[in-house]
Amino acid sequence: MTVKNKLGLILFPAFDWAISPTHPEREERLLYTQDQLLEEGIEDIEGITFYNPLIADSKDIDRVHFCYPSAESLLTESHFIAGGGVMKAFDAVLSGQTDKAFALVRPPGHHAQRVVYGDRGFCIINIEAVGLAYARQKYGDMRVAIIDTDCHHGDGTQDIYWNDPDTLFISFHQDGRTLYPGTGFIEELGGPGAYGYNVNIPLPPNTGDEGFQYVLEQTVMPILEEYKPDLIINSAGQDNHYTDPLTNMNFSAQGYAALNSRLNPDIAVLEGGYSVQGALPYVNTGIVLAMAGLDYSGVVEPDYHLGKWKQSARVTEQVKKISEDVYNIWRHKEILAEKAIEGKTTIKRNRQVYYDTAGIMESQIQEFQICPDCPGVDWVHSKDDRGGSLLGITIPRRACPACRDQGYQLYEQAKSMRVGKRILQDLTCDNILTD
Repeated sequence: MTVKNKLGLILFPAFDWAISPTHPEREERLLYTQDQLLEEGIEDIEGITFYNPLIADSKDIDRVHFCYPSAESLLTESHFIAGGGVMKAFDAVLSGQTDKAFALVRPPGHHAQRVVYGDRGFCIINIEAVGLAYARQKYGDMRVAIIDTDCHHGDGTQDIYWNDPDTLFISFHQDGRTLYPGTGFIEELGGPGAYGYNVNIPLPPNTGDEGFQYVLEQTVMPILEEYKPDLIINSAGQDNHYTDPLTNMNFSAQGYAALNSRLNPDIAVLEGGYSVQGALPYVNTGIVLAMAGLDYSGVVEPDYHLGKWKQSARVTEQVKKISEDVYNIWRHKEILAEKAIEGKTTIKRNRQVYYDTAGIMESQIQEFQICPDCPGVDWVHSKDDRGGSLLGITIPRRACPACRDQGYQLYEQAKSMRVGKRILQDLTCDNILTD
């Protein structure tokens, strides 16, 4: 058996971390997959290599997040290793060791936003964003598309790249009116420096293989062809599966493998997926084979029957309408952006963020500077209902000199403000300041 693509696998079950012994996000999520991969002889296939993860450090986290009170106080060793596992996936691909890499790691991360006070949606740090920030620092600027196929909207990834035109974020997920976190609507298009580069495709419950493939072909692939990314990342949540206990979709292992084969990502990162026996071993094996360019047609769940999980005509029509609407917005994003920012110098967002796992409510004010020469400096003033507060300032990688200077001025001015923590991320030179 010969692979078409050399594939690196990073497997980290996080034996020492769980929300509770019976919580769906537990080590068995990957232990069943590990057994399946061994049973199928994946480790014996020439061209598929297993790698140990790296271990992220605090600076790797602080490039992405504003943590209160600090990354060290919030994270366990497993979180640093999960982030490091994604860093290793980037290293394996960008150094030429492999053609593609799949980080099968936990805890997941796509609900972790820029500001972090604790766990939300089983996530504390955004492991894809940690890996990407590390890669950009080590290998230079790159134009990246993150395609989030988790059933839940990737609200954390959306928040992190809200104003970054070099990171296209596409999330197709179960409609937020029917599922946590209640976001991810078509109208959420991004900040003034990246308006239209945040693409949400909210799908109706009971969408099956047919609907996901339709969205991929009619919306996602055309957008990718126009955006022309240097790197494609699949935020590979697997809770769209018909057996998942937390969601209401009808996707199959064959559907996931076919989607991955067509999307052809450079890097995949495991996110959600909580059917530890009925879905994850089959879906993960299908994705591994698809990424390696091997035949995945034999990967079928024992209880799968197309007639039972076939998508209804009503859902099919809904999917077609949503897909068409999303692509029309993409095609007219420049006109829409002009209308959204006309006559303004800054854009302000007031937000409430609930940390469902930690039981914390956060209030935010985000401000984005509109600049004709770069994405613009931005800052967030945040406080939680337990007395924590911070001011976080981000100078983007492509900041012009004026915006870079403004970022440092804001940081100095903030020293007179009554906030618990002040943080500056200068991404032009990988400089993090905090007090």
